Amino acid sequence: MCGVCGCGEGHSHSHDHDHEHSHDHDHHDHDHHDHDAAHSHAPGLSPKRMVQIEQDILAKNNRYAAENRRYFGERGMLVLNLVSSPGSGKTTLLTETIARLKDDLDISVIEGDQQTARDAERIRATGVPALQINTGKGCHLDAHRVGHALETLQPKDHSLLFIENVGNLVCPSAFDLGEAHKVVILSVTEGEDKPIKYPDMFHAADLMILNKTDLLPYLDFDSEQCIQYAKQVNPRIKILSLSAKTGEGMDGWLRWLKAELELQRIDYA
Repeated sequence: MCGVCGCGEGHSHSHDHDHEHSHDHDHHDHDHHDHDAAHSHAPGLSPKRMVQIEQDILAKNNRYAAENRRYFGERGMLVLNLVSSPGSGKTTLLTETIARLKDDLDISVIEGDQQTARDAERIRATGVPALQINTGKGCHLDAHRVGHALETLQPKDHSLLFIENVGNLVCPSAFDLGEAHKVVILSVTEGEDKPIKYPDMFHAADLMILNKTDLLPYLDFDSEQCIQYAKQVNPRIKILSLSAKTGEGMDGWLRWLKAELELQRIDYA
């Protein structure tokens, strides 16, 4: 987690436009929960104290996540936490998915990046609402920030909300945002051993998307070995292979999304 990787998160809540925090998510009180202490590796803090701080951070995050999950459940929403390394094609997958679904479903997006609002701008260009959260030195989103983003975004009941996390296969694995599923995107350009190099993330995910399959003829990438590694880490993980660029395999992804959204709506009813 962050106390180990030393990412030094400041929790500035720097969204890319001004807004008022007015909706009923009143548990998000701008308590920035001691992240700075856990990230600082300050001299004089014993390993035992560091572990305690990290545990406190996760416990507080989990309370915020539970509030988010209740909010989503009360509205029959499907919320997905998209996680990956930088360059996996998350944003392209997202824009292509939105283009195929936006006429049938209400969709919104929370974008997490250390700097810039470029990805949120790409999402808004598709015609759906998106809110950018810049984390500064922080390497992941947390449930507290997501709760504040909801106050501005105001997603519709029975809608689909994508949370595109900061590109990082370490810290986001430990931070529940209240999502229904973590979806890990792995590009075939990254190497088939990623699941065993970053087992916590692949163990936390319910679905792995093997992306950029159109490049397979040009790469020395063993898809079956990659899938075997993923199953070794997480026997329950579901795996879809696709190319967001060419559209090959996208139908299976869209069917999965619609089925999961229907499950949320049934639970809501």
